[in-house]
This record gives sequence, structure tokens and C-alpha cells, in this order.
Amino acid sequence: MLEVKPDIVLKYFPDLTQKQIAQFAQLFDLYSFWNAQINVISRKDIEELYERHVLHSLGIAKVCAFKPGENVLDVGTGGGFPGIPLAILFPETDFHLVDSIGKKIKVVKEVASALGLENLKAEHLRAEQIKDKFNFIVSRAVTRLGEFYPWIQGKFKKDALNAIPNGILYLKGGDLEEEIKESKLKAELYPLSAYFEEDFFETKYVVYVPQ
Repeated sequence: MLEVKPDIVLKYFPDLTQKQIAQFAQLFDLYSFWNAQINVISRKDIEELYERHVLHSLGIAKVCAFKPGENVLDVGTGGGFPGIPLAILFPETDFHLVDSIGKKIKVVKEVASALGLENLKAEHLRAEQIKDKFNFIVSRAVTRLGEFYPWIQGKFKKDALNAIPNGILYLKGGDLEEEIKESKLKAELYPLSAYFEEDFFETKYVVYVPQ
């Protein structure tokens, strides 16, 4: 079987503990296994798991380092991105991953259980059904920002613990000027090409919207 290692993660996050390195290393086999049964990642993408899914998710960490005691909601997590890589990186932050497709949440639960992630819970829910409040809400291009915002409006805690105010950290690619204008939201763009040198990240951004 093909062996794919998380070297690209270590390249940009060199201070990981041995436990974190081991958890990232497990992701390839876990996703290869579950993806064969329930397709959560494009088949041709599985060999690029660490660049296109894991490191892409961790782009959020280059913009905002989550603090112990903060809680983060991942809306439309699919197979667990960006939530699972972020939960590995920030073991003292609580992550709540939701998706409206039950079989995808099954994969998230199985992967999180195999990794021993105690700071993560996953539920088969739509964002609108969630009553809790969060410091940050993350997502990976589930829809246009203007459509996404009403789903999560009012779900932010008032008290901020972080260097940046509570808000949305949204992974999105392409020309976002029109989408941001259309959403009427005050957004800041952080190009991932400023942090990662691989070609894949040239048109990818973290969009930050303060609550």
C-alpha cells in the first residue's frame, strides 16, 4: 500500500509534539480506509491529503492560534476539514463539527475516535439547529459568504480570549472581491500563499469576518 507521510505539515509546523506527529501520520491510512467506503474526499485527491486537505485546513492556524478554553464550530465539515487537523493542533481548544449529511459525520466520528481526540465532538446537524455560542466559526467553502452568514448569525460569544475578536474564519479560493461585496460583510483576506509556498495555495485565502 502507498505510504504518504505528513512531512509537509512538519515543514510549516515544526514544533509539534510526538503525539501530534503520530496523529497526523495516522490520517492517511484512516482516510484511505474510510474514503473507500464513504466518499468524503475526491478519489484523485487522497494522495494529496496532506497538502490539499490537512495543510489547507491548518492555514486557519496561521491567521489565528486558538487558545485553551476557546470553542470553535466547524460548519459543513464534510469528512472533518478543517476541524480534525485543527483539533490535533490545538488540543486544549474544544471543537464542534457539524454536517447535514449523516454518513460524513460517521467518518468524522470514526477518525476522531481512532486518533483519541477528546476535544472534538461531531453531530449530524444543520448549523441553524445549534443553540450554543462559540468564539470562532470555521468552514471550508460550503457556500457563498452571503448565504453562509445567516446560518451562524448570533452564535458568537461576547467575550473574546484571543488576539483577534471572535468571528468567522472561512477557507475559500478564487477571486473573492465580488462575493465579499455581495455579502455586505466586513471581511479581511489572508492569502495562504503568504504562509505556504506550494502552487496549490496561490489562489487560496482565509477570509476573516469579525462577529
